[in-house]
Amino acid sequence: MKQEINCNVRSCRYHDGEKQMCSLEAILVSPVQGQNTKKADESMCASYENEVK
Repeated sequence: MKQEINCNVRSCRYHDGEKQMCSLEAILVSPVQGQNTKKADESMCASYENEVK
């Protein structure tokens, strides 16, 4: 099974704007502290790194 990691967060160092993909082979997803909504917004990409300019 081929999996993809999409990324449309332009401020992320791993954002590939041309392909709208994440250049990492895997990501770490972590909970947002204090959230227990059981909805997608209670998690975040812990592998995010700010783009260095």
